Amino acid sequence: MLGIETEVVIFFYAALTGMVLFCGYQILLLIRRLVRHHPLAVGVEDIGFWLLVSAYVFRQMYCTTYGSIRWFFVLGIAAGLLTAVGVQHLLKRIFRKLKKT
Repeated sequence: MLGIETEVVIFFYAALTGMVLFCGYQILLLIRRLVRHHPLAVGVEDIGFWLLVSAYVFRQMYCTTYGSIRWFFVLGIAAGLLTAVGVQHLLKRIFRKLKKT
């Protein structure tokens, strides 16, 4: 049984993992905007990305919870993703307001 302090630390590691996943996919989308891709290439990139994501999440889970799936780790990944989406949305609104002035 893990202590609450350990669970909180693992939750924050998981949230950071979710943010890293979001940023990684945003970088992939940026590359796709800069360089046109054939739909087949996009599919191959997505499969490769998700394979790397699954390996990365497994590694993070293994290092923090010794391979067991804990509810707070999964919740932490979701919280990190949602936080990153919220920050992106807030930054877009700020940049739009700055462009208008």
